Amino acid sequence: MKSFELKVSPARIVFGPGTLGRTGDMIRELGCSRALVLSTPNQKGAAETLAAGLGDLAAGVFTGATMHTPVDVTEKALAVLRATGADCTVAFGGGSTTGLGKALAYRTDVPQIAIPTTYAGSEVTPILGQTEGGRKTTVSDARILPEVVIYDPELTYGLPAGLTVTSALNAMAHAAEALYARDRNPISSLMAAEGLRVLVAALPVLRDEPADPEGRSGALYGAWLCGTVLGSVGMALHHKLCHVLGGTFDLPHAETHAVILPHAVAFNEAAVPDLLKPLAQALGTERAGQGLHGYAASIGAPMALKDIGMPENGIDQAADLAVANPYWNPRSFDRSDIRRLIENAFHGRPPD
Repeated sequence: MKSFELKVSPARIVFGPGTLGRTGDMIRELGCSRALVLSTPNQKGAAETLAAGLGDLAAGVFTGATMHTPVDVTEKALAVLRATGADCTVAFGGGSTTGLGKALAYRTDVPQIAIPTTYAGSEVTPILGQTEGGRKTTVSDARILPEVVIYDPELTYGLPAGLTVTSALNAMAHAAEALYARDRNPISSLMAAEGLRVLVAALPVLRDEPADPEGRSGALYGAWLCGTVLGSVGMALHHKLCHVLGGTFDLPHAETHAVILPHAVAFNEAAVPDLLKPLAQALGTERAGQGLHGYAASIGAPMALKDIGMPENGIDQAADLAVANPYWNPRSFDRSDIRRLIENAFHGRPPD
């Protein structure tokens, strides 16, 4: 066995049906007493209900979270945090809300409780992606990692079918890239393989029975595993492309991951087929990239960048940005490789 290093997340994970009701206990155990509840505008009602249930433990509610964590939104939330005297945050929702909580913690070091309602996985990473001036950048810092994550499968029962599929594929992207990460280790590879196996099995169940309790619990468990490996090893081409596309064209985050994933996996599979075998095995196919493309289509995932808001004249711009700064990837590439990948994904063609 080769030598390796392992970073273990110090976050406290509270998993199980009904665990939303333990939010107040978690606030107190963090030594806090005034929580600012965060959400997107679409989840305003649920956030206000949560705050009402917390009673005096709630300092207020900020419902302006949005995708890609724009810096100007963070500054508005920071003003509310200070005005209310909040000493912690409770992020209720998907990756957009989690991102806002992390951005506030990065600036103030206030403790965080994350309550994910999708399968984004970012709640267990010390990584913050934020946008300013049309560019998305990432930063990693110990302050960014939430102290507590409450996984209540009951909160995902009503998750729309489309968002279920795209956020789960977003989670699978973390595990897929973890399989060939430069700093992978035996534990991260085990967690990635298990996360992929569980999610691949859960999504067809949820397609047919959206409120299936076992399917929802399995998907949330898989998302936690995939998010955990995202926080412990480095990512590569897939995540770089999604950051470029999402930040440049304001594309929806999860949908962008869903479209790009089969193409990025197929591209890298040509160099590291053995490392991607766990994904191929989970899909029951010989080739992971082609298998993912067919699987995504079978569960109703978006298949083309043009269908989620990307302009065709942006293909060249995206290719330029994707190769502007060097980064590690298991397979070398040049601009023409990336342009072809993006063009195939734009039109929804099968990956090369």
